[in-house]
Amino acid sequence: MSWIPFKIGQPKKQIVPKTVERDFEREYGKLQQLEDQTKKLQKDMKKSTDADLAMSKSSVKISSDLLSNPLCEQDPQFLEMVMALDTAMKRMDSFNQEKVNQIQKTVIEPLKKFSSVFPSLNMAVKRREQTLQDYKRLQSKVEKYEEKEKTGPILTKLHQAREELRPVKEDFEAKNKQLLEEMPKFYSSRIDYFKPSFESLIRAQVVYYTEMYKIFGDLTEQIDEPGLTDEQREKENEAKLNELRALSIVADD
Repeated sequence: MSWIPFKIGQPKKQIVPKTVERDFEREYGKLQQLEDQTKKLQKDMKKSTDADLAMSKSSVKISSDLLSNPLCEQDPQFLEMVMALDTAMKRMDSFNQEKVNQIQKTVIEPLKKFSSVFPSLNMAVKRREQTLQDYKRLQSKVEKYEEKEKTGPILTKLHQAREELRPVKEDFEAKNKQLLEEMPKFYSSRIDYFKPSFESLIRAQVVYYTEMYKIFGDLTEQIDEPGLTDEQREKENEAKLNELRALSIVADD
């Protein structure tokens, strides 16, 4: 969102107080920042859910590939372990899909809808700016005739210029007043609007990770060999690797 006012000759009379213009720029600047942040958040949330889905789908593929791997053909115990892993990965993928669907519905879609409001706001600001330029142009025209000698034709033109200025001035003041009143309200509404979305996001994450704790807890009970520490497993794997290295077909020349 950007706002670049038109450049025209300025009337001598200050038609918009500097404090009013400063307030307008401040409030509109906050909304510009809000629009940018909303779009960025929507983009980041989409990236996050896409990454979550890719992760769970990859995990399912790995466990599926292991099931068809020759490693499992002659070892029933290892096959049982991989089957337990495959079941866990599919459960994880299912819960992950539910979480992503929930986030899409309660977070990403509301962000998208909120962003769709800004084009109308930008147009209202643009119309206000266009009216302000007309106001300044007509005010300059009135001032030009006010400075001239008050002859009959000049007084007629001055009257016509003032009549032309009056509705434009009223239109600008109405637009300006409405925006100054409603922009702060719009900005303040962001909290009430987004709070339910982020509460839903937190709940979705809590439900998902609670289920993951259960899934991987069950998986650990199925595949874990009691009595072995991680250090003992590492030593056992190293010993088996050394046996493989001792084979002549893998020995260094």
